[in-house]
Amino acid sequence: MNRIKKTASTSLIVAMVCSGISWTPAPINWDQPVITIKGFTFKDLNRNGKLDRYEDYRLSIADRAEDLVAKMTDEEKAKMMLGTGMPGFDGLTPVVGAIEGRVPGAAGGTYEIKRLGIPSVIVADGPAGLRIKPIRENDKNTYYCTAFPVGTLLASTWNEQLIERVGKAMGNEVKEYGVDVLLAPALNIHRNPLNGRNFEYYSEDPLVAGKIASAMVKGIQSNGVGTSIKHFAANNQETNRLSINEHITERAMREIYLKGFEITVKESQPWTVMSSYNLINDTYTSARKDLLTDILRKEWGFKGIVMTDWFGGYAGFESLKGGTSNVNQQLTAGNDLLMPGLPEQEKSIIENMKNGSLSKAVVDLNVKRIVELVLRSPIMQNYKYSDKPDLKGHAEVTRTAAAEGMVLLKNNQVLPYTAKTAPLSVFGVTSYDFIAGGTGSGDVNEAYTVSLIEGLTKAGYTVDEELKTRYTPFAAKEKAAELESRKERGILALPQRLPELKLEKSLIDQKAASSELAIITVGRNSGEGGDRTVDNDFNLAADEVELIDNVSAAFHAKGKKVVVILNIGGVIETDSWKNKVDAILLSWQPGQEGGNSVADVFSGKVNPSGKLTMTFPMKYEDTPSAKNWLGTPADNPKNVTYEEGIYVGYRYFNTFKVKPSYEFGHGLSYTQFNYSDLKLSSASFNGKIVATVTVKNAGTVAGKEVVQLYLSAPSKSIDKPVEELKAFAKTKELKPGESETLTMTLVPKDLASFLEAQRAWVAEAGKYKVAVGASSLDIRKTAEFTLAKELTVEKVNKAFALTQPVHELKSK
Repeated sequence: MNRIKKTASTSLIVAMVCSGISWTPAPINWDQPVITIKGFTFKDLNRNGKLDRYEDYRLSIADRAEDLVAKMTDEEKAKMMLGTGMPGFDGLTPVVGAIEGRVPGAAGGTYEIKRLGIPSVIVADGPAGLRIKPIRENDKNTYYCTAFPVGTLLASTWNEQLIERVGKAMGNEVKEYGVDVLLAPALNIHRNPLNGRNFEYYSEDPLVAGKIASAMVKGIQSNGVGTSIKHFAANNQETNRLSINEHITERAMREIYLKGFEITVKESQPWTVMSSYNLINDTYTSARKDLLTDILRKEWGFKGIVMTDWFGGYAGFESLKGGTSNVNQQLTAGNDLLMPGLPEQEKSIIENMKNGSLSKAVVDLNVKRIVELVLRSPIMQNYKYSDKPDLKGHAEVTRTAAAEGMVLLKNNQVLPYTAKTAPLSVFGVTSYDFIAGGTGSGDVNEAYTVSLIEGLTKAGYTVDEELKTRYTPFAAKEKAAELESRKERGILALPQRLPELKLEKSLIDQKAASSELAIITVGRNSGEGGDRTVDNDFNLAADEVELIDNVSAAFHAKGKKVVVILNIGGVIETDSWKNKVDAILLSWQPGQEGGNSVADVFSGKVNPSGKLTMTFPMKYEDTPSAKNWLGTPADNPKNVTYEEGIYVGYRYFNTFKVKPSYEFGHGLSYTQFNYSDLKLSSASFNGKIVATVTVKNAGTVAGKEVVQLYLSAPSKSIDKPVEELKAFAKTKELKPGESETLTMTLVPKDLASFLEAQRAWVAEAGKYKVAVGASSLDIRKTAEFTLAKELTVEKVNKAFALTQPVHELKSK
């Protein structure tokens, strides 16, 4: 006989396995009625006095979800496929006094069904850390989060274990602040250096993007919270992002723009995938069945839900008023959840369910997947979040990660700099307004940011007081004006570059006499909602060129050195000025501990081991997508054609022999590494090839090395890049004289290219060259193996049918 308990009880649930099904009981919320059956205690979620299948935690989540869907009304199902709106906003307009939900500042949530005891799942941004409101009305507590380094820096570590550690820390904050799903990581490809959100993304190479994203997902989800990998797929520009129609071949999609997502899904099973805003070949990604069902679920085995990006499927924010996206097409394609959810979409769904144009089978499948997410969420487990994550411990994690992701681009015997007697002359407005991260959904509300000046001072360096006195109020004034300008320009206003303080040459000469070293910081910021420009952004502005020229001339005249710190989120031009200075440290936007992390590398406390995950071209025009960037018509782009095809980043530069300023994979160290004994497990490929190489620290200080394995494949049947990254590994910290043997494995798909005519991944018969090195151009060892006969690795269904011709770049 069932007994319903309405009061607290001290009975314990004994963990066991029933009928071969592994289960984990959820903690009981004693405010709810419970049911006890033969010593088992269950929540009576719908208060009907009996145990329903969806309440029985001994059953699989899929089984429970099926029962729950069967109990829902059509109206409840319609609401479940929509988010609950943007808390505090009506469309995109802030509403004063709006109820912001369980976690103020979160991006949205799913529908709560009170009669069935189903709570709302909360989702929040973002890629560099959780973004919620830090100060709340009538609440003396604070809710700050850790600002971790931006994506470009994290990827530059090439260290999957470290990224997993960062993810674990990030996920702890998600869970302890009551959020169920973090809308991250973002892993779109750096098709062009001007993309305003490249700072959130990892690389121009899909292997790096996929491996780093996979590590991040594993780390975050180890806390029992979810992730949302985004933006699926080919979301490579911010200009007209809700309506841009991209014309891309299936081969370019599969080899470049989907590969990172494939790696992440297969290796880490994120709870959710976020479809992107753009159209591919005339159809919104959120409405493409070939993308969301055939590829994502059937080919890759994805088990979670797909949600739209916020207002995905609308042609622009102006179309939000009174309109609706094509909900039938989206839901039928496999896009389960429409975010943030608008009343017109709900009306449309209910109407289409009634008239039969939206089938019950589609609705029930979408709702079942959403319910499965809810059932595994912390809120469903009644997790008592503390609102007190380990911010102090996470500050250490971000400091460590930031130092490891910094890239030493140039070093003319100046770094590490250990002399602390004479003051450092620190120039550049960004030195006094250091940038922790970008803007938009990739921003974080952190409690503090360690400035460059603070970091150097804490490390025992003295900073020239006169320069500090001149720069500090100037930087504060310019920053305040920039923030005010942003406020006036609206919610997604882009950050503007701060102008440089004009210094008299006589003052610079004076500092060259009194200081031993000059530091110049060049800063760049960008964000969601717009793209960067060539003038005064990718290229240095005239006032920055003047500062570098004047400081370099004065200090070099006195036999002193000049170090440039690049506090940037994405690529800038370096070729025209790099020979004027003695060292260049790419610090990226290193999060809230940035100043400390720079000081750690500057002083030699940390030996830099970061390497570029993208190419720094000599000039913007060398970028393969420069000719068709943003699309046509130029003043209001509607269509863009990816004419460069698979030739993105180093695949283009190396194949077409275009010299970069700094190549993909480049990064210096304070020590030197020797490579030896490259061995392949076999001279012929049969299922896999294992490559081993020994790396020795041949210098005088401890350090880590990133080893990259590139593969050159036969190209009789199809045009191919001269080489492609197929594996990488990072050594542990090697002491001087110490060696480590690294192992990297090639599997059949690593050999294959996508042949559209055969609808298959095919590895061509012939000789394959393995090149192992310190960068894509610094190859240290090579070896060869053969594939005796052509190998069809995987057959797939046709996808991404072109709607207009695409004349792709070919190497021959």
